[in-house]
This record gives sequence, structure tokens and C-alpha cells, in this order.
Amino acid sequence: MPLPTPGANTRALITGASQGIGEAMARDLARFGHNLIIVARREQVLQELADELQAAHGVIVEVHAADLSKSDELAGLVEVIQEREINILVNSAGVASFGPFLKQDWEFEQTQFHLNATAVFELTHAVLPAMVERGEGAICNVGSAAGNVPIPNNATYVLTKAGVNAFTEALHYELKGTGVHCTLLAPGPVRANEIPAAEQSIVDKVVPDFLWTTYESCSAETLEAMSKNKRRVVPGPLSKAMNTVSAYAPIGLLSPVMGWFYSKMG
Repeated sequence: MPLPTPGANTRALITGASQGIGEAMARDLARFGHNLIIVARREQVLQELADELQAAHGVIVEVHAADLSKSDELAGLVEVIQEREINILVNSAGVASFGPFLKQDWEFEQTQFHLNATAVFELTHAVLPAMVERGEGAICNVGSAAGNVPIPNNATYVLTKAGVNAFTEALHYELKGTGVHCTLLAPGPVRANEIPAAEQSIVDKVVPDFLWTTYESCSAETLEAMSKNKRRVVPGPLSKAMNTVSAYAPIGLLSPVMGWFYSKMG
């Protein structure tokens, strides 16, 4: 079954649409003719993207600026989408922290949990009943290859992503036969096509360019997987390698090595 057909009254809802994977998927879905609701904190960035996509593709792009880690702003978005026909949902918004759990800023750790996990949980619940009733819909939740294994110095992030991974794959099986797709995007490192030398992280410098997944290629591979109702998509060679290693390597050996590496990112 392909992705839901674009319609005059339907909307694809994308969170984290101001950058990265969310922006790339918003661009692709607009190119395919889908009207959008794009969500992120930075209203001006969203409006510039909306103006560009409307001019280029003739679609309707609604802007909703919100910090989805805040319960009242998340509730406000849920209220808005109850009045829309959402046929595609992409939960892409997320943040991460690195370093020992007890040394992290507690307010940021709570923000991370609510954005990465609570928002995914509530928005998925908000759109599913109407999708199932119509017998059509597609959901993509952005988890992570990091959710496959315990990673010291990345504890809160792996808590949230392990939950999103398992939640999404469970729903994939629950929704079989309903006409609603639920696909997990579980990437490893993803980046822009070109990174200026001054802005490169330690990961950018260590990993060869040909192994990276770009936001654009990640979006293309994800939308193809969604159209085929795949349970999980792991885009790009580096992500696939991480996924395989995490599935077979002994945790007692893998976790300390990854924890050391992640400590350097803190």
C-alpha cells in the first residue's frame, strides 16, 4: 500500500521541521503534493520554509511554533490537529545530551525526555483513532540506532529512543489490517551533505564522508520504507553497520567502548 494520497483537506504533520530530518521530509512531502503542518520552536525559520514550499509546490503549509517539551504547548498542538485530517505524522523533534547522567543539567534532561518520548507518545495517540476510522494513514517515529544498546554518557537519550523504538514497532504489529502504517526510523549519525571544517564535530572528523547518511537521503529512504509499510528503516551504511553490531556484539564489550566514545562528545 503506498503512502496516503494527498488531498485538499488532508495534512502531513511534521515535528522538528526547522532542520535536519524533519525539514528534509517536509520538503519531500511538499514535493509529492502533500499539504503540511510544520512544527518547531523557531517560528521565523518555519515561516521561511513554508513560504518557500508553498511557492515551489503550490501546497498549503501551516506553521505551528511550539516547544513540544512543554505540556501546555504540546496540548495546544493536539487541540489544533483534532480539527484537521492528519493522514501522515512524522515525529522527528528531538534533542540529546552527552556525559555522565548525574552531571547533566536536570532541567535539560527533563526537557529531553518530554520532547523525545512524551511528545511522540501523545501525538501518535492524537492522530491514530481518526486514521484507523478512515482506514488510511502513515506514522513515522524517529527513534535511533542508539536505542538498541545501553550507552554510558548518553543515558537519557537512549532511555527515550529505546522506548520510541519498541513503542513504534509494537504499534506496527497492532495496526496490521487497519490500513494504517507505522514505521520506525532508527538512524545512526545523520548530517548535512556538507559540513564546514570549523563546524565539524569529532564524529565528522573520524567517520569517512562516504559512510554518512545525509538528511536528504535519509528522508528518501524513509518515505520509501513507509510506502511499503516496513517495520523499521535504518538508512545509510554507517547506520546499518551500527544496527548490525548492536544486534550481535556482546553488551559487556560494546557498551564500555561506546560509552568512552560518547564521553568525548560531552
